Amino acid sequence: MKINKNSLNIKIWKYFILFSILILAFLWLFQVIFLSSYYRWVKTNELNETVSEIKQSYNSDSFYNHIDQLTYKTGICIEITNNYGKTTYSTDSMDRGCIVNPNTTLLYKNDFLNSNDESRSYEILNPHFNNKTLIKAITLDNNIYAFINTSLEAVDSTANILTSQLIIVTFLVLIMSFIIAYFLSKKLSNPIVKINNSAKKMADGDYDVLFKIDENIEEMNELATTLNYAKDELSRTNELRKDLMANISHDLKTPLTMIKAYAEMVRDLTYKDKEKRNNNLNIIIEETDRLNNLVNDILDLSVIESKTQSLKEEEIKLTDLINSIIKRYDIFVEKEKYNFIVNIENNFTILADRKKLEQVIYNLINNAINYTGKDNNIFINVISDNNNNNNNILVEIKDTGKGILEKDINNIWDKYYKSEKKHKRNAVGTGLGLSIVKNILKLHKFEYGVKSENNKGTTFYFIIPNNNIIE
Repeated sequence: MKINKNSLNIKIWKYFILFSILILAFLWLFQVIFLSSYYRWVKTNELNETVSEIKQSYNSDSFYNHIDQLTYKTGICIEITNNYGKTTYSTDSMDRGCIVNPNTTLLYKNDFLNSNDESRSYEILNPHFNNKTLIKAITLDNNIYAFINTSLEAVDSTANILTSQLIIVTFLVLIMSFIIAYFLSKKLSNPIVKINNSAKKMADGDYDVLFKIDENIEEMNELATTLNYAKDELSRTNELRKDLMANISHDLKTPLTMIKAYAEMVRDLTYKDKEKRNNNLNIIIEETDRLNNLVNDILDLSVIESKTQSLKEEEIKLTDLINSIIKRYDIFVEKEKYNFIVNIENNFTILADRKKLEQVIYNLINNAINYTGKDNNIFINVISDNNNNNNNILVEIKDTGKGILEKDINNIWDKYYKSEKKHKRNAVGTGLGLSIVKNILKLHKFEYGVKSENNKGTTFYFIIPNNNIIE
């Protein structure tokens, strides 16, 4: 089996091992290599803190008791002298390793007493214990001085012990890291591998695949949930795409077939009969118009959905706009006895894109014509929206048909969506009208929706917000 060096499993394994090596490196660095330097730093700080406490407690009644306690607590030796270098009080003793060669002592004492400095630091070799001693000399007042010293113990033996111990620890930690990293990388990568395999199946068109993991990892579960949702949406989109292609092909094929058939009829049969020829030509023109409407709707929807189109807002009188649209349906009123019941509360003036808003109302009226009941009634209401007391305008277009099933309500805005798979050709329109309506209203940021009752009709509505109303 070929191992992919860039796989998540190998990456996690490598990073975990690297992390373990870095931790071990820090241990070696601070426990062995820098041990002496760190020990010296600690002792120096301890010496400086003792000096500060001596200065603070000087002139107190319990001064000598306090320095005895300091020596007992820290092991630091403290010597108080006069200006001649004679010791007046000392906490020095053999067990603390504080005794220093008298000649050496005399040298640093004389050096400090003659310097007139407030404080000085010295480092000398203590021959009694063959180690270094840190000394801090300070002036307490004009005639009293303090010499505070602490031994620097040899840490070589301690470093050797730590080195031996760390060799064993390093070996054990590396072995454990390899084992833990292996199982950890497997545990973390396996869910992703499963999801990836399922995603490949989905990419090949298998929308029955289920993204599921058995690990209790919240982020992985969220990813699986998201991918399942995306899979369902892709499956639905794929079905809609197939339906769209089938429906568009049907709608393109029908008028083209009609145009060809009647054109051939004019050419071969009725070209001498003026009345029949004109009838045939009128059918060709009607089918050409239907074909043109379908192409225009497809182009309009494509442009709107691409979000490359901007609004050209202007002042619009709603009454005038709606009346001009209704006038186009005079032929339906005369020939098919459609009734338009219009209720416009006020001739509102709004700010919107005239052409696009006209397309919205026109498509909603077309939809009402296709699905209204036997009474052929279509209601158009333009009223104030009093539900939220915000002075918006509510535009409603209602039919009296069978209504829409609740399970279909959320899908009717999709292109060519049908509650039944079999495509039914509309009397008016192309099947893209509601999808165009949805996208135009979203572009205007108008709230929209639909209400429907079984056998009582359907009401499509949109709300023009107050900030788009001029008067």
